[in-house]
Amino acid sequence: MHVFLKDPRFRGIKPFSNKIWLSSPTMHGDEQRWVDEAIRTNWVSTVGANINEVEKTLADYIGVRYAVALSAGTAALHLATRLAGEKLYGQARPNAGTLGGHKVFCSDVTFDASINPVAYEDGEAVFIDTEYDTWNMSPAALEKAFELYPDVRLVVIAHLYGTPGKMEELKAVCDAHGALIVEDAAESLGAKYKLNGHWAETGTLGDYNCISFNGNKIITGSSGGMFLTDSKVDADKVRKWSTQSREAAPWYQHEEIGYNYRMSNIIAGIIRGQIPYLDEHIAQKKAIYERYKEGLKDLPVNMNPFDAENSLPNFWLSCLLIDPDAMAPHVRGEQEELWQQESGKSSPGEILSAISAFNAEGRPIWKPMHMQPIYRTHAFITSEGSGRGQSNAYIAGHSTDVGADIFRRGLCLPSDNKMTSEQQDGIIEIIHRCFI
Repeated sequence: MHVFLKDPRFRGIKPFSNKIWLSSPTMHGDEQRWVDEAIRTNWVSTVGANINEVEKTLADYIGVRYAVALSAGTAALHLATRLAGEKLYGQARPNAGTLGGHKVFCSDVTFDASINPVAYEDGEAVFIDTEYDTWNMSPAALEKAFELYPDVRLVVIAHLYGTPGKMEELKAVCDAHGALIVEDAAESLGAKYKLNGHWAETGTLGDYNCISFNGNKIITGSSGGMFLTDSKVDADKVRKWSTQSREAAPWYQHEEIGYNYRMSNIIAGIIRGQIPYLDEHIAQKKAIYERYKEGLKDLPVNMNPFDAENSLPNFWLSCLLIDPDAMAPHVRGEQEELWQQESGKSSPGEILSAISAFNAEGRPIWKPMHMQPIYRTHAFITSEGSGRGQSNAYIAGHSTDVGADIFRRGLCLPSDNKMTSEQQDGIIEIIHRCFI
């Protein structure tokens, strides 16, 4: 990293005295009050006033009847996926998952927590390519997937970096094929989407809906997640499963596999103190996005896009995409990457290395699931059909792989809501000098 400090292109720029994070927790003080109350009253386990209040407040905010507080967003996604599998295919044996022998269509550009629950339930993920307008699941690719696999009845849709996908189109495709939706709104709490002419919060747009309170999310409990639903039956089932599936007996009795997935009252206390600041955090993140957009408008880059007419992101992470003709040479292996400086051009590797040298944190775009070593044998569907094995030594042409292209040309910028405008200006200046 020291090479950038000696590079004449960056002359006059000094490292930030304090590290600028990608997106770190922002505490306000109210959190301590509710954590202390949990400790003072001795309600420190998986029941208590904090859990009750967090479930009620967020259900009201998001617009669902029931919210179930869980230990992580991954726990919520797992139980949502299991619930969908059981509804579609019936109760599984204790040593088997509810999706055994069945394929599930899944967002391709996302964190693997969206996808792994399909494997937990013995299902097989089929990855659906991304579209450029929102960087989310492509409705055209989803329709093509149903042509190839007409028996699929479950779709897992994630909203990337706080930007809602094209849910009206995606839901229409799913409805036409009788498929249920697990909505992964882990990154998009507070984002809104106009569905059938009416604004709705993400977390209400699927048949089974999940959010996250991980340490870097828009509000946090340090950990934690939530299952959201309008169905009392589903909410009660998730509560039961999340507390080891205890039956109504005076002894420990179990008729179903259960999990230790309930949120603790201490974690709920942190979240309870965070909730009043959700809208403030969203406004701060939006200001960061807009400052980047204005400050980088003279460069051959674009910010992560959204449908301004039909969606209101929470702007959790600000990202940029380098224009194809402005990409300097840049290659990645499984764990390392190489990039080359070229006048007037840059690459994600160069930009991320440069801002890191000056004590700021960025990240690559999520590596698409179909490119992950663990899922390389799984099907990948683009709007044109199968995205696997499409190169040909004897026939000219290429297949479209939108997710891989965004991964190749994109990066996540420092988006911490405690970053000052002066610090952000410094990051913008570093990015400019990468293109010299």
